[in-house]
Parts: sequence; C-alpha cells; structure tokens
Amino acid sequence: MPATLSRHPRFRLAAAVLAAAFQAGAWAHGDVTPQAVDTSALPKLGDNWRAENPFRKNDAAIKIGSSAYNQNCARCHGLEAVSGGIAPDLRKLDNDCATQKDEKKKAVCVKEVDDYFLGSVRRGKTRNGAVYMPPFEGLLNQEAMWSIKSYLETRREKPL
Repeated sequence: MPATLSRHPRFRLAAAVLAAAFQAGAWAHGDVTPQAVDTSALPKLGDNWRAENPFRKNDAAIKIGSSAYNQNCARCHGLEAVSGGIAPDLRKLDNDCATQKDEKKKAVCVKEVDDYFLGSVRRGKTRNGAVYMPPFEGLLNQEAMWSIKSYLETRREKPL
C-alpha cells in the first residue's frame, strides 16, 4: 500500500471505524460473569440435590427463574428461551415427553429431563476439550437452578 494512502484522513477514519466495529463485535456478548440469583422467597432445599423439580408450577419460582434465565442463560440460549442458533432451544427440552400417551411413561420422561437439565447446569457441557456451557454448580444454588427449570416449563414448545 502506498505510504501516501495510509496518511490520507479518509483512510484513517475508515480504519478507525473498522477497528471500532471489530472491537464492538468482540464485546457484543457482554459480561459473561454469572449473575447472583435471589432465592430468599423460596423454601430452602437443603444440601441434597433433588431428583425432580420441586418448584414445578410455583409462581414465585417461575418469576425468579425468568429473571435468573435472562441474566445467566439468555445470552446463549436466546431471549424467552428462543434460541438464535448459538445453543439449543430450551423450549424443546422435553418435547419427547409431550408425545407420551401413557401418564406413567410421561412422568418417567419428565424426571429424566429434570435429571438431564440439572446435570447440564451443574456440570456444564464440554466436548473434545472445548467448553460449550460453563458449569454453574457453586455459582447458582439448587433453588436457582430449579427456578430456571420452572420458568422453562412455561416456555415449552409442546405443552405436556
């Protein structure tokens, strides 16, 4: 590139605009530090992790879960659990259960999805050494995790 071009004011302006655009793209994800969730309005669940969602259809938990989801999950899984393609669409989390006609099989399916959800949130998702989802155990308590699940149950693609 000729030295005279790099000294031209329009070239410098264009270079500055491009640099700012690339920098903004790098910051577009925002602060990825997990945000605290106030679960003081919910019953304490203790130290033993529950096998099933104890807050299912609990209005207080759903409200807390909505806020917790938006603060900690939406940047990857999408606003209102509608994925933009970065991570799985969590409205579809228990679609397999919705097609079950037998109530006992449906209950088993829901419990399995609860277990899968809790394991994923607690331990995160890693594949071939790459972290696809960070672990939240130690950052979010059990009440917060189940509140998020309760909120997600209100966003199902296929109602149970």
